[in-house]
Amino acid sequence: MPAPYACLPAASRGRLHAEPESAHRTPFQRDRDRIIHSSAFRRLKHKTQVFVEHEGDYYRTRLTHSIEVAQVARTLARDLGLTEELAEAVALAHDLGHTPFGHTGEDALHAAMAPYGGFDHNAQALRIVTEIEARYAEFDGLNLTWETLEGIAKHNGPLCEPGAEAGDLHYALAEYVARHDLELHTHASAEAQAAALSDDIAYNTHDLDDGLRAGLFQVEEIAELPVVGDCFREVDRKYPGLESARRQHEALRRVFGALVEDVLETSRLRLEGSGAASADEVRALGRPVIAFSDAMVSDLRQIRGFLFERMYRHWRVARMRRKAAAVVAELFEIYMETPRVLPDDWRDSALHAVSTTARARVVADYIAGMTDRFALQEHRQLTDPMSRT
Repeated sequence: MPAPYACLPAASRGRLHAEPESAHRTPFQRDRDRIIHSSAFRRLKHKTQVFVEHEGDYYRTRLTHSIEVAQVARTLARDLGLTEELAEAVALAHDLGHTPFGHTGEDALHAAMAPYGGFDHNAQALRIVTEIEARYAEFDGLNLTWETLEGIAKHNGPLCEPGAEAGDLHYALAEYVARHDLELHTHASAEAQAAALSDDIAYNTHDLDDGLRAGLFQVEEIAELPVVGDCFREVDRKYPGLESARRQHEALRRVFGALVEDVLETSRLRLEGSGAASADEVRALGRPVIAFSDAMVSDLRQIRGFLFERMYRHWRVARMRRKAAAVVAELFEIYMETPRVLPDDWRDSALHAVSTTARARVVADYIAGMTDRFALQEHRQLTDPMSRT
């Protein structure tokens, strides 16, 4: 039985371009399926979280991360009486706008795009699903429902104040909401908020796992962290002498579970206390209803601080970050100066751009869509005289 504050498929605000409803799937199921079948979703397989794609087959990619986030989002939504398919759709789409090389690539592309409006992966995700994906005869993008689009755009919270000028928004957001208002001054649905918290749960736990696999830190070090230490001690009490890899997995899955339970307990109290009787009332509350407890927020701050110092700033990661940033920056410069080296469709768009800013945005779209391996290959072909094109 759905909760009164859930986004009900039958009450969806619809799509920008009207379409007949499916006889077999709800609108949010169709959104989820369109995202899964999109080119941008497939490319996430070769886009990294922290490590560059060629560094190993065991580290998480944007694709595996998105699948894990969707699994958590379904769990949260089901337990809280929300609409699972909507939470899942937002979770699967939340990283579609990421560049190659993770946040390093995004930072480099944002710096290159600074004179032209900057770059933001959330705004780029919206641009992908509303314009760049070219699959259907009657419209650009995927023509997702209003609820999924608002979730993609603002799952992390409102993007502007009520009545704010569109000029305060990233250009990709401003251009879209000028024709399809996503009410960016409000919070998103509870389903979208669940997807956002699922992202936090997944990457905090799985970065610990990947960091251990990579040898960036040891179990003894993370066992000193809040939540994590309690989980290792629980495993040691229950399974004394357990083999190392199993011990690590058992402990980290308990960390995962502890984060999920905390969100569920906190969110139930918030939802009950909110008095919200509809999805629109959730949006209008002015505060999130899906959240960690204050105690868990404090614990996660310590875990993130550890990961920042011991993983994201590790010398091995820093070396690859430097090389990856240089690849993105140099590709941008080459394409801007010599757009004729772009593939046919992209070349035509860049050459016929009405301004330097318009050309830069074409180039940014092209680079943002690259996988790690393609960006490295393209850079090598464009800069190495010995490389064949």
